[in-house]
Amino acid sequence: MELTLPTPFSERLSREDAALHLAIGLFVTEEATLGQAAQVSGLSQAAFLRELGRRRIPIHYGPDELAEDLEVVESLLMR
Repeated sequence: MELTLPTPFSERLSREDAALHLAIGLFVTEEATLGQAAQVSGLSQAAFLRELGRRRIPIHYGPDELAEDLEVVESLLMR
């Protein structure tokens, strides 16, 4: 997909910055997972998480995600 920005934006935003802004928007509106948003931004998940933290954007991590993570940790400990 190719996206054309209006001139004022294209003059001050690099391609990478535009991708990051798009990725953050998709993540915040829950249209993309963390992994998908990181991929759109061109960053690793860790780097994308750092960028979210720098901007004080909360991650979507609720009780369901915690339960899933605890199950994974428990299964790894059983090995």
